[in-house]
Amino acid sequence: MKQILMVAIAFLTLNATAQDMKHRKGGLKDLSAEEVATLQTKKMTLELDLTEAQQAKVKALVLKEAQAMESKRAARKAKKEDKDAKRPTKEERFNMANEHLDKQIEMKKQMKTILNDEQYKKWEASRSNKKKSELKEAKGKRFQKRS
Repeated sequence: MKQILMVAIAFLTLNATAQDMKHRKGGLKDLSAEEVATLQTKKMTLELDLTEAQQAKVKALVLKEAQAMESKRAARKAKKEDKDAKRPTKEERFNMANEHLDKQIEMKKQMKTILNDEQYKKWEASRSNKKKSELKEAKGKRFQKRS
């Protein structure tokens, strides 16, 4: 469950650049939130042909998401280093998953207001394709571990 949640969070924040960057050593982990936002915005500009106004709005949205991800990553790292840390309870896991889905819904609403209909359809299609490839890759990794 924890791994699925982590994949989902990563997908949300890295939806535009995950495909190209995940195969490189280090990926986006070492970049600041501003750098991640800039890269994702530029990639979306190339993919969706965004206007200057759209770029500014998308960058602000992606920056907010990247900063949230950065703080969650730091909290996870601190919790991992804490030897007294316990696994989250069922209720805590439910709340985390619910919060994550709320953020996805909000992101989708905001992107719908920023993008025109054609761009939004392309963005949705690219998210769908990336989600499918990530699931396929995750299944492959799971079976490799068993071998």
